[in-house]
Amino acid sequence: MTTQTTDIPPAQGDEKRSWLREHSELGVCALLLALGVLVLTDALTMDVDIAQRGPVGPKTVPVVVGAGLLVIAALLAVDVLRGGRGQAETGEDVDLSEPADWRTVLLLAGVFLGAAVLIEPLGFPVAGALLFWGAAFALGSRRPDRDPLIAAGLSLVTYTVFNNLLGVPLPGGPLMGVL
Repeated sequence: MTTQTTDIPPAQGDEKRSWLREHSELGVCALLLALGVLVLTDALTMDVDIAQRGPVGPKTVPVVVGAGLLVIAALLAVDVLRGGRGQAETGEDVDLSEPADWRTVLLLAGVFLGAAVLIEPLGFPVAGALLFWGAAFALGSRRPDRDPLIAAGLSLVTYTVFNNLLGVPLPGGPLMGVL
């Protein structure tokens, strides 16, 4: 008894999906390309008075970053099209069979959004302390005696470094007269 098998050629849609699946890293290339174009466009259209800028100017870093993003996007695209593949996760502390911890992700997102909303009315020292303490809580720290103190100290040091040493003004809020 003989059986005949007929080789049915794969449909064109299947081939296209297979090619896209094999070259999925091109999506990262497209994202880097779009981000590089956005950064360069924003930097090159920046209105800067010649008297305000120093020897380097405020456009320099965004132009370098945007150009770097474009170069990396092109190099990654060439590598992917030549058959390069990203390595699968091999971290010993990551269990890929476990589902994502959406509670932590949502808590962190809420903490960041809350800090963004509160930074103007309360100032950076208070909003930053809430941000640092909230992030520690969301990531699992449960030390109510220690965490708020560390968060407040870290926030005040960050405010002082940026505001006083680097000359980057941050909103002080109600503590502006105290600090």
